[in-house]
Amino acid sequence: MTLAGWTVIAVILACIVLLIGTRIAADVVFIGGLTALIVSQVVPASEALVGFSNQGMLTVAALYVVAAGLKETGAIQYVVETIVGRFNSIRRTQIRIMAPVMVVSAFLNNTPVVASFIPALEDWARKNQVAVSKLLIPLSYAAILGGTCTLIGTSTNLIVNGLLIEEVSTQTIGIFEPALIGIPCAIVGFLYLALFGDELLPARGSGYDTFKDPREYTIEMIVQGDSPLPGKTIEEAGLRHLPELFLAEIYREEHIIAAVDPEQELRAEDRLIFTGVVDSIVDLQQIKGLTPATDQIFKLNSSRRERLLIEAVVSPSHPVNGNTIKKGGFRNKYDAVVLAVSRSGERIKEKVGDIRLNTGDTLLLEAHPTFLDQYKNSSDYYLISGISDSSPPDYERSGYAWTILGGMVASVGFGLLSMFQASFLAAGLMIATRCCRTATAKDYIDWSVLLVIAASLGLGNALQVTGAATVLAEEFLHLAKGSPYLALAGVYLATWILTEMVTNNAAAVLIFPIAISMAASYGVDYMPFVMTIIMAASASFSTPIGYQTNLMVYGPGGYKFTDFTKIGLPLNLMVAIITISLVPQIWPL
Repeated sequence: MTLAGWTVIAVILACIVLLIGTRIAADVVFIGGLTALIVSQVVPASEALVGFSNQGMLTVAALYVVAAGLKETGAIQYVVETIVGRFNSIRRTQIRIMAPVMVVSAFLNNTPVVASFIPALEDWARKNQVAVSKLLIPLSYAAILGGTCTLIGTSTNLIVNGLLIEEVSTQTIGIFEPALIGIPCAIVGFLYLALFGDELLPARGSGYDTFKDPREYTIEMIVQGDSPLPGKTIEEAGLRHLPELFLAEIYREEHIIAAVDPEQELRAEDRLIFTGVVDSIVDLQQIKGLTPATDQIFKLNSSRRERLLIEAVVSPSHPVNGNTIKKGGFRNKYDAVVLAVSRSGERIKEKVGDIRLNTGDTLLLEAHPTFLDQYKNSSDYYLISGISDSSPPDYERSGYAWTILGGMVASVGFGLLSMFQASFLAAGLMIATRCCRTATAKDYIDWSVLLVIAASLGLGNALQVTGAATVLAEEFLHLAKGSPYLALAGVYLATWILTEMVTNNAAAVLIFPIAISMAASYGVDYMPFVMTIIMAASASFSTPIGYQTNLMVYGPGGYKFTDFTKIGLPLNLMVAIITISLVPQIWPL
């Protein structure tokens, strides 16, 4: 092996050590490793930076925009709420997520499936006070295991099938042929995660701040008559499970219903009085069929989708200080509506418009984002701050979002477009149909994940261009010279280790020609080796860098590098044992 090859291996090992032993962010570690290779001129800059133009990385970026459209229209939240339902236990929730994701990932590319589910599961976890780290690794692993069950479930299977057609023009893998080995692995993986997922996964990234703001607001919401809420009980409508939120009363016509029972049915035009912290008030804004009970809101110059929630503390010089909100003409002065007022933990029973403002009152406003820039230095307020993700979903456009997603999947499934082309077209249509705004789409893209993907692809490419990857693969396979069964195990081991270092597609491409040559030298059928490569390249569980979906959940789940090793390594070993044991029985050597 050349000095350049040893240098690349040393840099990759250093990156892994830093990820395991320090708290340095993954994107910083990988970019640092790539920088070391460029500065030392071990590989040309054009080869080191190839990951930044890689179609896989750019596809993930486009899929973030597609996921943004699904979330902003409330489309994916509805599916997650239907599938997961109310929280009972971590184990039951994991099962409810993994089962459908496995099935869907067998027929759809697993990357968009994971991209769509991540933001919706983050919201669900925050509302139910569940650590999202308990959910996202099972999501990724279920998508990977489901993808191994068909030819079209993962890009690796398609790449290996393409290599097989080039090698032996008369042979191809059947669309359900991988299921013969994929389904047993998926069943074992499902049972393993269902039994041990809760114990082995960390409790991080819950989305619920332990040191939450103690300010409480009282807000009045109206049940819309043309929504799904009338006829549902409080429990069925999901109004009893928002953290730190209390439904105090219901105003119905001239009657007040206090001490509200969970089985109380909602009616059109009911006025619901909630008391709670600001995060839960934001959650109320997301529920289809509830609108703030103030006629001011419909007189603002911009639609609700273009506005956000803002907290502002009243100063002594505020022009409405000492006057009521309605008589003081608050809306006309600020082009903003007051939704609720917090006053030293005191519950203010007046209607919002009748509240007389005092110095130090914290107002919960709905206003255009320009309000922040316009009044951040104004003497009217001591302090103002925007609340992220507070715009209500545009449920009317959820049909467009589902149509775009379905069109993307169908165009790829029928071979009309590549995943790269279809994802960019779908992202563009999400913005063009206003399922999400351009600024919102930018915010949804996880740039740190993209940097990790691009940098890891660059490091993997450096392994290839220096010849280090080929030498490593040949050394692994050289140890199994005496027996085709040992050679099969060597193919799995070499593919698995390279997958964790280089990514799955690159590992499959590197090992394929070597494995075919070994099959020819033994005079045995090449199909057992082909199917072994498919499973070993896709079954990447023990590091976050071996598979795109692992990288996608790495940041949102608040995971450490070692979290994947702790839960993923046993799963890797189980899949390896099943594959090496069953493949020679199904496809005889």
